[in-house]
Amino acid sequence: METQQSICQWAEDTFGPVTNPQGLVARALQEMKELAEANNEENQDGIGKETADVVILLYRLLDQYHLNLNEEVEKKMKINRSRQWISSGDGTGKHIPEIGE
Repeated sequence: METQQSICQWAEDTFGPVTNPQGLVARALQEMKELAEANNEENQDGIGKETADVVILLYRLLDQYHLNLNEEVEKKMKINRSRQWISSGDGTGKHIPEIGE
């Protein structure tokens, strides 16, 4: 099973060290556009591959800051579970801001 560490090591060996983390963000945005296209076409294979490309780039971005994606998701989910939410009716929503937020 691949891990953030194994993926980042492969990427460094393949592409070299990250010299500009913003480049990873720009590439992830490009991959998100490809994901949107695959989703619009209801192309399950494409959706899976493009989602994976986005996650690979996010792994590498967080690695630059010595952060672990799974740990960051865990921390964020603790916050999310403590919030009150308003559903948009389409599978998304937004949280109700607390005072001072």
